[in-house]
Amino acid sequence: MQKNIKNILIINPFGIGDVLFTTPLIESLSARIEGCRIGFLCNRRTETLLRANPKIKWVFAYEKDELRALWKGSKAEYFKRLFSLARDVREKKFDAVIDLSLTREYWLLCLLAGIKERIGFNYKGRGAYLTRKIGISGYVGKHVIEHYLELLRFIGIEPVQKNISLYLPPEDKRWAVDFLRTNGIKEGELVIGIAPAGGASWGKEAVIKHWQSGDFAVVADRLTESTGTKIVLLGSGAEAGICEKTLKAMKNPAVMACGKTTLLQSAALMSLCGLVIANDGGPLHLAVAAGAKTVGIFGPVDEKVYGQYPPAGRHKTVKEDIECRPCYRDFRMKECAERKCLSWISPEAVFKAATEALAAK
Repeated sequence: MQKNIKNILIINPFGIGDVLFTTPLIESLSARIEGCRIGFLCNRRTETLLRANPKIKWVFAYEKDELRALWKGSKAEYFKRLFSLARDVREKKFDAVIDLSLTREYWLLCLLAGIKERIGFNYKGRGAYLTRKIGISGYVGKHVIEHYLELLRFIGIEPVQKNISLYLPPEDKRWAVDFLRTNGIKEGELVIGIAPAGGASWGKEAVIKHWQSGDFAVVADRLTESTGTKIVLLGSGAEAGICEKTLKAMKNPAVMACGKTTLLQSAALMSLCGLVIANDGGPLHLAVAAGAKTVGIFGPVDEKVYGQYPPAGRHKTVKEDIECRPCYRDFRMKECAERKCLSWISPEAVFKAATEALAAK
């Protein structure tokens, strides 16, 4: 191990799933390097997850869209904000940065912060400023977590774990228990969470990863009728319309939590669920991190790269094995008018996966 590396900054400006994929890296650095102090640069959506992690000493919120808007509007304001952030980062005296952004966007920040050891992926030559790098055209052949952990070799340490982790504050756990009780769900009753949207990382394009709301409703009703479970609908405020559409299509009642929780409260609810069924996206990985059994529904995205991790045991994946999938490769999505990879997935297949997941030890 490189003895001169103690303070390490991790840069991951992406969504919930990507940040959770970083947690095995965090756990390994913390466990293997005595006196290690970790900083994390993230977006505001994932900030609360990271601030709850006791292995992280400093969190820096960086909204690249805001910085880009400042650049277009006022160069002076842009550099004022950038220099202010760089000053905050520089004060922590980081010995190394692990940049997972796959862009050249952070080179100036790292330069101004005086970080001499710069580790990451050289994607399309954008990692020219990195001192130690792995060339990639995309994440292929193995899970993103395993790609991330490869970078530990530049520090000379081995991973201590590969499963993702999440630290839930006690107040959020208590809130979740009270929320279920208030909504008529008794302690010990089977609860299944359903997240019919898929997080915000893909923006308006996220809909191309969504299974039909009506099909989620069919599965929810069948599970209610066959197991007596209570259904809780999960999602952010921006996804309330999708959750409402699912609820209206259901024959049986469900508890609407969509838009009523913080991110950590949603995770705490998931920790109380016997199972969570979700599309490919941040909520699915949040459920995995919270300790729930899961069923993940995958369309255009490769579940071997972006699926639940580890994939075996209490986690099930439902996908349609057609020749054209996965069509999301090297961070690009092919044009498709039909999305048969999702429309051909039947409620029967998801119900079967749910019963198998519930039976898994």
